[in-house]
Amino acid sequence: MKNKREIKICSPRIPKDLKKSEGIRYDIKEEDSIYNELISYCSIGGQVAEGVEIQKTIFKNVSFNKAILRGIELTDVRFENCDLSNCDFIHAIIHRVEFIDCKILGVDLSQSTLQNVIINGCNGNYSLGRFLYCNNIIFNNTSFYSVNFQESEFLNTKFERCNLTEAQMSGCKLKDVDLRGCEIEGMKVRIEDVKGAIVSPTQAMTLSKLLGIIIK
Repeated sequence: MKNKREIKICSPRIPKDLKKSEGIRYDIKEEDSIYNELISYCSIGGQVAEGVEIQKTIFKNVSFNKAILRGIELTDVRFENCDLSNCDFIHAIIHRVEFIDCKILGVDLSQSTLQNVIINGCNGNYSLGRFLYCNNIIFNNTSFYSVNFQESEFLNTKFERCNLTEAQMSGCKLKDVDLRGCEIEGMKVRIEDVKGAIVSPTQAMTLSKLLGIIIK
């Protein structure tokens, strides 16, 4: 029988022939448009630009550390082994994007929209994602220790083997969100937040303690 809760993610539509760019530094300018590129082994770290649009592009081993790219639009993009730690991506629009084995420590995606996104094998500890809108998302084997997802909406979303210890999830809509197999010790939620969430029996016991419910 087909799993009714199976989530199908539309993969990035990236052409095979890409312009190759590599070097010490890759400069991004205000309202820049980047498309059909393979960008590798360089740094974008610390740069500041708004209104940047990136399409049909692969980033490999690129450091974005502390870049401020508010309002960035990412469509059909793949990040592989990249460092996006402490980046400011507030108000980002992210569609058909994959983050594979990346550092996203402390990244700020607050008030962003994510659709058809896979985050796999990443370190997202202490990241910010307040007031996110997520639709068709898979978070896989990723650490979100002490993440702040407060007041976010998760539609067609699955967390697979993720660390959500001490995660701030109050005000989130977790109905039909699959949390089985995740670490949720100390996760901050309200009773109404977890109504309809998919959890294991062990997680249900953990949540009962967090919510002050006594099971006898």
